[in-house]
Amino acid sequence: MALPGSLRRQPANRGLVSHCTHHHVVVFLLTFFSYSLLHASRKTFSNVKVSISSQWTPSCLNSTALELRPYELWNSSHLFPNAEEATLFLGTLDTIFLFSYAVGLFVSGIVGDRLNLRWVLSFGMCSSALVVFFFGTLTEWLHFYNKWFYCCLWVVNGLLQSTGWPCVVAVMGSWFGKAGRGFVFGLWSACASVGNILGAFLASCVLKYGYEYAFLVTASVQFAGGVIVFFGLLTSPKEVGLPELGADEEGSVEEDANRPLMGDDDADDEDRNYTIQATDTDNQPKAIGFFQACCLPGVVLYSLAYACLKLVNYSFFFWLPFYLSNNFGWKEAEADQLSIWYDVGGIIGGTIQGLISDVLRKRDPVLAVSLLFAVGSLFGYSREYNPSPCLLCTKAVILAISGFFIGGPSNMISSAISADLGRQDMVRGSSEALATVTGIVDGTGSIGAAVGQYLVSLIQENLGWMWVFYFFILMTSSTILFISPLIVREIRLLLHERRLQMLAE
Repeated sequence: MALPGSLRRQPANRGLVSHCTHHHVVVFLLTFFSYSLLHASRKTFSNVKVSISSQWTPSCLNSTALELRPYELWNSSHLFPNAEEATLFLGTLDTIFLFSYAVGLFVSGIVGDRLNLRWVLSFGMCSSALVVFFFGTLTEWLHFYNKWFYCCLWVVNGLLQSTGWPCVVAVMGSWFGKAGRGFVFGLWSACASVGNILGAFLASCVLKYGYEYAFLVTASVQFAGGVIVFFGLLTSPKEVGLPELGADEEGSVEEDANRPLMGDDDADDEDRNYTIQATDTDNQPKAIGFFQACCLPGVVLYSLAYACLKLVNYSFFFWLPFYLSNNFGWKEAEADQLSIWYDVGGIIGGTIQGLISDVLRKRDPVLAVSLLFAVGSLFGYSREYNPSPCLLCTKAVILAISGFFIGGPSNMISSAISADLGRQDMVRGSSEALATVTGIVDGTGSIGAAVGQYLVSLIQENLGWMWVFYFFILMTSSTILFISPLIVREIRLLLHERRLQMLAE
């Protein structure tokens, strides 16, 4: 009995191994560490919030103030009358950053598809490093404190940092096809978590000298990384004479490399000749428009789902060290180190879940199962524990579990699924849709995350941390709701393929 095309594919691992060169390894590492450094500079701000709040508050009203500082100097530089207002402003800065980051993502995706990705990425890294240096180091050295100046710098930083994700996903999507994409992108998407760990480590190492040195170290490393990217990154295989994705490989090992895993195979076979741009009339396809990218199947649903999920993920990112330090009385450095376990769980979760999605050739059922477990882990983490010697270990384990089931799906949507969406049949032969689609998905997610930071501070102030976690549970459930049509369709396709396989045997 003849099997349909979706069941006659060669194993994903075979395609991955046969096409991997040392250029692929270099691209993997450079894009991985470039985005890690961008995330490390963001994490630095999250990890030094307590120190910044102390610096911006008069010593007589702040129990954490250092007694060694002269009273006149301290009170001449404070911005807020109490620690509560300082904390509220820090949350406002998070919201400002995420909104500007979201707007920048929509623009950066379009720019990245029209300019050299290496130039855009390198410019964003180096410029953002300078802004971070001005924000956290230079202002402290000069004892210059101004709320509006901080806000303006953080708006610019959000716009510059937005160049990172669309560019690195587009480069990776140009080098790695669908064969093994879930595993490769799952492993590679750990770059954000590695950046968080790196930022937390660097901040905790130099925080005793002053929070300005934490900004100085991460900004310097990020600037150096931008220079290396400019001289070393290859944006596509054709730069070294290798065939592009969509050329030879799609006819052999990856005959459907550009078809999204969540697509309907039968419908794709009927519409195989439909493309947004005529690729046979021009060897260098033009980038698709913003609204064309929005109309691609699955883009809107995944964007809305990612808005809810990124809200939860980034709330952990921005507020976890602050929550641990203030709610349990741990030192800031201890809270920074404990928060690393959430990122460790995200690294493992993204890799394992990506590998499972490759084996099943379906992404959404894996997402659904993981998010259901995420609801349970959030409920468990919301419980208050009595102080005990085992409290630290208990929190670390639950944090790792939460990171596995929340960070894993978040990494998959923002990387592997975004690459699937940007290289489906409707834009076949064009990598110029990758950055635009990635920008739309991540930009919508960042808008949700930006709104979430304000809501988290509002809920925490009026209802307490317990209700914050209930809010996270609601957002995680909403993520499942938005992609439920895709989940149902992929489960039906999966069951249909299994029945065909049983008949063939």
